[in-house]
Amino acid sequence: MPEPSTKPLRQQPALPWIEADEPLPLANTAWGEDSRAPGLLAAGLDLSPSRIREAYSKGIFPWFSESQPVLWWSTDPRMVLMVNQFRIHRSFKKTLNAFILSPNCEVRIDSDFKRVIENCAQRPPKTDSSKVTTQGNSTGGSLSTGKNGANATTATTSTWILPQMQSVYAQAHREGFVHSVETWENNQLVGGLYCVSLGKAVYGESMFSLQKDASKIALAALVAFSIANGIHMIDCQQNTSHLSSLGAAEIPRSKFLELAALAQNESSPQWQFSPDYWGLLGLQVKTNP
Repeated sequence: MPEPSTKPLRQQPALPWIEADEPLPLANTAWGEDSRAPGLLAAGLDLSPSRIREAYSKGIFPWFSESQPVLWWSTDPRMVLMVNQFRIHRSFKKTLNAFILSPNCEVRIDSDFKRVIENCAQRPPKTDSSKVTTQGNSTGGSLSTGKNGANATTATTSTWILPQMQSVYAQAHREGFVHSVETWENNQLVGGLYCVSLGKAVYGESMFSLQKDASKIALAALVAFSIANGIHMIDCQQNTSHLSSLGAAEIPRSKFLELAALAQNESSPQWQFSPDYWGLLGLQVKTNP
């Protein structure tokens, strides 16, 4: 979630409370940069695969921590990775080529989604790259919500992939629109990521590493898969220095929504990874003897 704004603050409008039978508001009605929680859109209790599908189709994502209701966000600007802008630095290229050529290493898709999201949930929060939530803390901020609206005041880093979140995304995975991209070595899962996919719109969620660069390998595999299947953009939600170093950049939310809507209307690819895809990144391709 966005860092608290340093701009002069204005009176926040009431935060809409969304019942299970009500649609989410439009993304462009989210709180702006002059609020304490830029991008905060709505709150409620409904978190289901159908709600997840609706949210991402509108450029909205859930982000909340324990003891909070489900908070819905749409940031502006939006951090995205245009796949043709993906950067592979020299040292990482050596790592990738070694991985590709090793008979003990492979990329799998949707092989063990449950373990991927569990590992993502266990990842320690970091100031510049972890999920951030609006809740009470030692700086005096608080979030109170109810059917008459909510009021957000500050943001702190916190664990956000709660058991409820894991369960819902696992169900969405079984329904076929959430996927995991996994890095395996010696038949062991060592890194990966998971994402939402609607048509050819891909929304990155979280990644983890148990070995150096294992999550970056999974991201590179997702980029190669995307290029091979006509996917042009991967949503990264918000800016981090790590994503910037890999080629991601911010674009206005209005442009993001336009590009995402076009991508959603295209046919979904078959979520299978071929080692031949590595060649699309200018990397070595393992040949059969």
